[in-house]
Formats: sequence, structure tokens, C-alpha cells
Amino acid sequence: MAELGITYVRIAEFAWSRIEPEPGHYSWDWLDSAVEVLASAGLKIIMCTPTAAPPRWMVDKHPDMLAVDENGHPRNFGSRRHYCFSHEGYRWECRRITEMLAERFGNHPSIVAWQTDNEYGGHDTVRSWSPSTHKAFQLWLAQKYGNIKALNVAWGNVFWSMEYNSFEQVELPNLTVAESNPSHMLDFKRFSSDQVFEFNGEQVDILRKLSPGRPIIHNFMGNSFSFDHYKVADQLDIASWDCYPLGFHSKFQMENPLGTPEGYWEDFFQQGDPDFQAFHHDLYRQAGHGRFWVMELQPGPINWAAYNPVPLKGMVRLWSWEAFAHGAETTSYFRWRQAPFAQEQMHAGLKQTDNKAAQAYVEVAQVAREIEELGAFTPSAAPVALVVDYESHWAHETQPQSQDFSYFRLVLAYYRALRQKGIDVEIIRPASQDLSSYKLVIVPALFTMTEALSDNLAAYIEYGGVILGGPRLAQKDKNFQISQKTLNLPKPFEEVEVLRVATSPAEFAATVQDLEGKERGKAYIWQEEVSTGLPTVFEDANANPIFIGEKSRFYTTAWADPTLMSAILDEVFKTAKIERVDLPEGLRRSKTSIGTFYYNYSKNMMNLKTLGLADAAELDGLELPPAGVALVREGTDGQ
Repeated sequence: MAELGITYVRIAEFAWSRIEPEPGHYSWDWLDSAVEVLASAGLKIIMCTPTAAPPRWMVDKHPDMLAVDENGHPRNFGSRRHYCFSHEGYRWECRRITEMLAERFGNHPSIVAWQTDNEYGGHDTVRSWSPSTHKAFQLWLAQKYGNIKALNVAWGNVFWSMEYNSFEQVELPNLTVAESNPSHMLDFKRFSSDQVFEFNGEQVDILRKLSPGRPIIHNFMGNSFSFDHYKVADQLDIASWDCYPLGFHSKFQMENPLGTPEGYWEDFFQQGDPDFQAFHHDLYRQAGHGRFWVMELQPGPINWAAYNPVPLKGMVRLWSWEAFAHGAETTSYFRWRQAPFAQEQMHAGLKQTDNKAAQAYVEVAQVAREIEELGAFTPSAAPVALVVDYESHWAHETQPQSQDFSYFRLVLAYYRALRQKGIDVEIIRPASQDLSSYKLVIVPALFTMTEALSDNLAAYIEYGGVILGGPRLAQKDKNFQISQKTLNLPKPFEEVEVLRVATSPAEFAATVQDLEGKERGKAYIWQEEVSTGLPTVFEDANANPIFIGEKSRFYTTAWADPTLMSAILDEVFKTAKIERVDLPEGLRRSKTSIGTFYYNYSKNMMNLKTLGLADAAELDGLELPPAGVALVREGTDGQ
């Protein structure tokens, strides 16, 4: 590992049965030995709490610790993540094993960081429907509302005679005859997220006490919105995520065929979606307040997606450099050696099962050499901010109104459109914050808007900022209710009144044109009928406004297809004074303190000079092959 150029090694994330083979009986020799072997090679160790995989004896000791799925079936022993976040007995056991690990290794000089648990939310395990959850949810509701009358009003329980007389009567929102109350469901999702926060916090508190000065990390996942990563990351020192570009591309395309340009599935089968990884790098950099790692990076074919291709030669290197250009402090690979047994035996490693080097080994060695030669750098300031909110995902998931509506797909579509124009994006939280550094702030489908955020956005406009909002922006209050006083949106879109909403499949998409009759794209999935004083820029064939605004305020009333979204951004860029460049399909870039990185996700050779993308005077042409990475320093010969 040291010869390859690896610096950090993560261990013990699933090792509970080996650490404690029987209740109260510990076996430390093997782990002590592993720590010393790694330390003797000068490697830095990330020690993990093993709580994502409780051993069999734990289930025998606490048979009711198992999570229960929405249909009432227990999620049994035999894989991992088979626990309920609300089970007090299991949480006590987790505190105990965390304390044991921290007392033994917390001050070891080679233990330089900790990882809590592993991939919270994996396999849809945040929400449990167990008796432990039921009791904890009732207590959570009592603390939130104080009295049952307040809950009945907030949830609108007068409808369908759903009123309760006590918190003890409140059930979990599953197994109902028809749709459960959306306010009830949203509160359950908020509660479930808070349970992850509490569970994680208990381990963090122990580690900070017994292993001071070492950063604490958790490895989040891609397209994972079942709990609030911002809130959990605030307990940590570094946010990290597990990056599997080909696995996510296969899974995402199978589940979400809409919203991506034609050909994405086959064109990027061995490379991954050109924007999915970058989106999550920026998301977790925000979650970590500027500090993020990639804790697991795909090194070859994996085992868990619908299809598991071999990465195009060079892609592991490309994915690594893209992470660094977006601010990753560390990129780690999972795994070192391919396991010859059990569920992940088809999951590649840097080494094969026979201990011979795999293709990724060669690419990682190249990255290690290049890092040492290049030195430190940071991402450049982004001109555009994109607001991304976990609660909005829960709300729209609860009552999508269109089976095709996905909050994640919508925010990713905005992100993709910006990246295709060569624009760097900073993902920001919905909380009120200083926006003065951005030329443009985009706020799509934010479920509800606080008064503080509304005032902040209005002030941002007053100081010369530009905002693009919609669709489905702030049309409900925090209790999942439509206002009975006004249908006008909050500031800075108070001139927009949403009268009603139509949803439709892609085959019923509306053609959108500008006021001169030129077709600009299609609108589908979600379309609002509005009354507004803002001027219309684009409209559909029936003269319904699709894109409205002027000066510093713009709003789109519908879900825009890629062509329409591109046209909308072009119009907004004129006001925001943002310079763009339309990149060829599959080419992406990131600006940093040392120059601009280019990544070729396509299977075609790219010549940055002939495309007008590299302005270095000495360059006759910079050829970028498929899976190639280039760093172009302005005013030099590039490299």
C-alpha cells in the first residue's frame, strides 16, 4: 500500500463479530496486529465503529432490535444494517462498543481519524416501522406539539375523521387503506432523520471525549435523501461519500429514464453520468462546510447494480482527479483486495483475489505520482449557487402529484445544464446565509420557505443579485398545508400567484416558444397556471407563461426538458453577466486555483484547442482521449 502511494487505510467497519465474538468476550489480538502492521509502514489509519453489522448473538440478545419494513416484515439477520435506529437496547450496545474501541485505540499515534458506522440509509434502512419506532415517534410528536389539539390542527385531521384524543393513539403512517395523511408522513420522515442524528451523535460524543483531536467522518451515499445529511454532517469534522459512478449510472437510469438527454444510458455505460459524481462532490463539500473526502471510489466492476460493466480504461484516474478538483482532501478506493466469498465477491478491488494487481492498481499509482508532482490546490469560487434541501425531497416524495416528479432529478437537471455550459456550481443549504459572492442563485422546488430565507433572497436582489426560482417553489407551509390567505409566493416572487397545477407524462409535453414564435423546448411533468405581474419570456401554445421575469427575478412555472432549460439559463445569464461556453457532449470542466481541469467522459477524442476551450498561446492543440484528464493553466502551455 505504501509503495503504491496510499496514505490512509480504513479498517474494522464490519468487524464486530471478530472484536466481540461472544457477549462481553473480546478478541483484540488480530486488530492490534493489523494496526501495528499498517503503522510500521507509515500508513495512517481511519478506525471505524462496527455498528452497521451487529453480530448474530446481538439479535439473539435483542430480538426486537430488527428494523421492520413498511409492510410489517422484519428485516432479518444475514446481511448488514439489520437494526432499528430507535431501539434503546441496541443504541446502548453501540455506545458500549464505541467506548471500548476508543479506549483501546483512541490515543494510538497512527489512528488519525474515525468513521462512525457505515453508509447510514443504505438498503432503505432509515425508516423502520417497528414497535420501538412507534413508541419513539409518539414521544417525538409530544415534544414537538405539546398537546394533541395542536397536532390535529397542524395535520388537518378533521379531514376523514382522523382526529386523535391523545398521542398514544397515533399510529405509524403505513398499512393504511388509502394514502396516509401527508402531514403525518412528513413528520415521520423528519422524526426518522432525527433518529439518525441522535444515533450518530452518541458515537461522536464518545469519540471526541476518548480520542481528542482526531477528525470524525461518516461515509454518506449517492442519491440518498432519506435523512438530513447537512444536520448529521454538522456533528462531524469531515463529510465523505462512497462514489460508484457505474453502479449509480445503471441504477439511476433503470429507475429514472426521464430527465437525461437521449443516449446517456449507452453513451456513458462504462464511464458513468458526467454530472452525477460532481453533484455529490459539491453536495458533500457543502455538508462538510468545505471539508469532504471520497471514502470509497469504484475501482472496477462491482456487484450490486442491474448491470456491472468494466470501467473504460482511465476512468478510475478521471474520477479521482474530478474529486480532487471539486475539493476532495482524500480519495480512497474500495477495496484493497477482491473478496473471494460472500455477497461482494464480484466487487473488484485494487488487487484480484489471487493478489495480483488489477487495472485500477495501475491508475491509482499514476494518480499518486501526479498528486505528488502537482501539489495542493483549491476549487475556484463558483458564480452560481444551487439550493438543495432534504426536507423538500421528503415532501415531494410523499405527495409527488406526478409519478415522474423527483426532487433529486430536478435539482440534478439544473446542475447538469449549468455544467454543460462550463459553469462551476456551489450547492448551498436553504438556511439564510451570505449570498453576495454569487452572480446567480437558483431555487428549484423548495418545499417551504422560511421568513428569514425569503428576506435574505429579497435583500440579495436589492444588492444586485439574480434569482431563478421554480417550479413548485414554496407552495406549502411547514405543516404541508396550502395557505388559506393567499396563493401568492413569498418574497421575492410575491407577484406570482399559482392558481392550479397540471401534471403530465412526457408524451404530453407542451411545446414552448418565445414571444417571436421560435420553439425553445418542451415542458412536462409539472406545469403551473399562474397570474403574475412579471413579464412573460417563454410561453406554451395556449399562451400560458412558462418562463417569466425581468431584471433580477426569474421564475419557471414548469419542469423544463434539457433544451428548454438550456434556453432559460441563456436568458438568465444575460442579466447575471455570466459567461458560458457550450461544452461538447461528455466534456466537463472545473476551475481551480492552478488552472482548469477538463474531463473527457465521452468515447471520442477531444481537441481543446480546436474547440476554443484552451487559450494557451503555445498550444497547437491539446488532444484529450476518452477517459482523459487535462489541466490547462491559462497563459502557459498547459499539461
